[in-house]
Amino acid sequence: MSAHATEPIRYVDGLAKHYGSMGHPPYQWTINHDAPWTPLTRPLKKCRLTMLTSGGISLCSMPAFDPMARNDHRLDAIPLASGAGDFQIHDSYYDHRDADQDINCQFPIDRLRELEAAGEIGSLAPRFWSGFMGRIYNRSKVLTETGPAFAEELKKDGVDLLIAVPA
Repeated sequence: MSAHATEPIRYVDGLAKHYGSMGHPPYQWTINHDAPWTPLTRPLKKCRLTMLTSGGISLCSMPAFDPMARNDHRLDAIPLASGAGDFQIHDSYYDHRDADQDINCQFPIDRLRELEAAGEIGSLAPRFWSGFMGRIYNRSKVLTETGPAFAEELKKDGVDLLIAVPA
C-alpha cells in the first residue's frame, strides 16, 4: 500500500463485532475448498442465461418478502415476460430507492434482454429468480435441500450460466 492508502474495510470483523455486541455467537462462514471451477463449454453467444437476486424483489402479484426475515429459503420464479414495472422491493438491508425507480439497478432484466437482442448472449431462460433473501444461518438446508432443488430447476430450463445479483 502507498503511504496515503487506508486500511481495507474489515467487513467480516465488523459484522462479528456488531452481532457479538448483541449476544450472537460468531458466525460460521462457509468456505468452499472443493468447489470446482467450471469454465463455459461454449461461447457466451451460444449460452442460455438466467439471473437470481437476493434483494427482496418480488412481482407485485406475489406476496412481498419479509424485510426482516431470517432463514428465508423462499425462491420465486419470475416469468421472462415480466415487465420492469411489475416488481416491488422489500428488504431492510440496503438502500433500494434507485431500484424502486428503475428495477434494472438491482435486477437488470431489461439489460439482459438487450444483450439477447444484440446477439451478445445466446438466449434467456424462461424464468428468472428471486429468493434466498433472508439472512440464512442454517446453511446445511441450502447445501442439502434448497440449493440442489434450485439447481434442478436451472437444469429444467437448460441454463448454462446463472448471474447472481446479491443485495
